[in-house]
Amino acid sequence: MKARYRWPLISLASLLVLLVALHLALPWLVRDYLNEKLADMGEYRGQVSDVDLAWWRGAYTINGLKIVKTSGKVPVPLLEAPVIDVSVSWHSLWYDQAVVAQVTFDSPVINFVDGGSQQTSQSGQGTDWRQQLDKLLPITLNEVLIHDGTLSFRNFQSKPPVRLQATQLEASIHNLTNVRDQAGRRDASFEAKARLFGDAKVESNATFDPFSDFDDFQFRLRARDITLRQLNDFASAYGKFDFNAGHGEVVIEAQAENGRLNGYIKPLLRDVEVFNWQQDVENKDKGFFRSVWEAVVGASQNVLKNQPKNQFATRVNLSGSVHQQDISAFQAFLQILRNGFVQAFNARYEQPKPDAE
Repeated sequence: MKARYRWPLISLASLLVLLVALHLALPWLVRDYLNEKLADMGEYRGQVSDVDLAWWRGAYTINGLKIVKTSGKVPVPLLEAPVIDVSVSWHSLWYDQAVVAQVTFDSPVINFVDGGSQQTSQSGQGTDWRQQLDKLLPITLNEVLIHDGTLSFRNFQSKPPVRLQATQLEASIHNLTNVRDQAGRRDASFEAKARLFGDAKVESNATFDPFSDFDDFQFRLRARDITLRQLNDFASAYGKFDFNAGHGEVVIEAQAENGRLNGYIKPLLRDVEVFNWQQDVENKDKGFFRSVWEAVVGASQNVLKNQPKNQFATRVNLSGSVHQQDISAFQAFLQILRNGFVQAFNARYEQPKPDAE
């Protein structure tokens, strides 16, 4: 081989070897970098098991992300995400000269826990999640998708233990960039569908400013075709009664303006039976006073329900400030929402109006 060809070929071969070595080593370097950044997140700690790169489509995949609470005693992680796919938008890169990405969470599991104290509860409080997201994905996110997700509400301390679970969660969050529209707003949109207890249909949507502290937003959720007996653990733990029969739906509407929240939770229940003599009095697992309380709840329901339609409803108003000491605005909203939902089960039932949903 002539000398004038030898050195270019050697240089090309060296470059190829370097690229292959970089391709093999970079996933490990990225994984170690992410684990270092996620090792300290206030009251939480994160870890990823692996990172895969896909140069040809401008993407990388984060495998086995798990975020756990390090303080207190919570037996389940806050988040488990087996696969997170991050892909760059070539359109934005080509036309806007901006690195904008789409992120897809495949089969994530999120666990909120109410344990009665800070040590045994888990709501995400204690960490600046916007800052942690910047560590994990230090690029502009335009769209976040969730495929086949699971959202759980747990209480391991209550009697009986509570587990409310929404599965088959399909959700999308759009327009997370910091570009304002002609009216000067930066509204992101959220849409989601899921199944509660595998059967009840849940739909939700929201608009919010992704770069504010949850000061202004609109939120709506509707759950239909709920079999009330499947709520018995929750009703028994928080309301001291349970359902023998019935089905219904729940509508939640909330909005905040300048940090002030208002809205409502409205359950509409049909064909409800709360008290059953054979089940509730002859059941030795229930105490006498518990049976008396269920009889009172059942009698109130029978008196106040809309007899022609065999249904009854209540409306619990949501109000307050989303700015509370030591917790984020989003966590404050979840706290108000949870308290309102519990109150809806303990409230006196009112006759539904003609336009009740």
